[in-house]
Amino acid sequence: MKVVVTGGAGFIGANLCGELIRRGYYVVALDDLSTGVAADLDGLDVDLRVGSVADFGFVEGVCRGAGGVVHLAATPPGSRSPEHDHEVNVTGTLSVLEAARREGAHVVAASSDSVYGDSPVQPRAEGMPCLPVTPWAASRLAAESYVLAYRSSFGLPSLVLRLFGVFGPSQRFGHSDAAMLPAFIRAALEERPLTVHGDGTQSRDLTFVDTVVGVLADAVEGTVTSERPVNLGSGVATTVNEVIGLLSTSLGRTLPVDFAPAPTDAARHSTADITALRALFPGFDPVPLERGLSRAIEWQRRQTSGSCPVTA
Repeated sequence: MKVVVTGGAGFIGANLCGELIRRGYYVVALDDLSTGVAADLDGLDVDLRVGSVADFGFVEGVCRGAGGVVHLAATPPGSRSPEHDHEVNVTGTLSVLEAARREGAHVVAASSDSVYGDSPVQPRAEGMPCLPVTPWAASRLAAESYVLAYRSSFGLPSLVLRLFGVFGPSQRFGHSDAAMLPAFIRAALEERPLTVHGDGTQSRDLTFVDTVVGVLADAVEGTVTSERPVNLGSGVATTVNEVIGLLSTSLGRTLPVDFAPAPTDAARHSTADITALRALFPGFDPVPLERGLSRAIEWQRRQTSGSCPVTA
């Protein structure tokens, strides 16, 4: 079966393309390469098509003959252009959905835990109100709504997954996203202080990329659908200070830390309630954080160029 992965040259996308190929699928990666890296697909038998997800004619052509579409393409969370966020995240999602509807393809669409906003309620369950605090998060919620509307209006088989704190190999430290771990790891390897924005007691649900990729591939393989979005995280809260402690242990030395003011538009805590996820994927078994950190450190050690903005 032909599977299209939008954002296929991105961090999660490249890892997913590899897994889908290993499972025997013909994979087409759609990416505009604004943040994706074509070299991350080297060695994979993948068909890379370069273009914008917001260009319906392009998307329709790429999706022709596809039985499944995994929609990962989106602007990075640090974007400060609401117009561009809307074009890519909302109009782009509409393009994907319409192309999939015409092909009768199953759609797995990635969303973000940012749609919940800064609610103090933890863990975050799918039934709680979504109150995004940034235009970027609002665009992700709008995209979710389109997926659900296409399901109810046209019977499009679909699954929306809200991703929590994904990290791992191929995650670039220079992207303006919530890439706390690669920034920390690169700073530690270069023996520079880690800059923490806040007091370090803020927490995240850190999910290793192999965990996410496994669920995405299983969703494609099982044509899994849901009438509402489903959280995809580890279900475990880890503070920034705890992350630094784990890195210190892994590297065998105490890591120096500089503290800076916390951003005003970032949630202080975000942990997934994964009850619905486990119901859909009974064999769900997230990679332990310590093992994922070890893999991420190994990958960063192999990187020899570039500079690292150290922020969290």
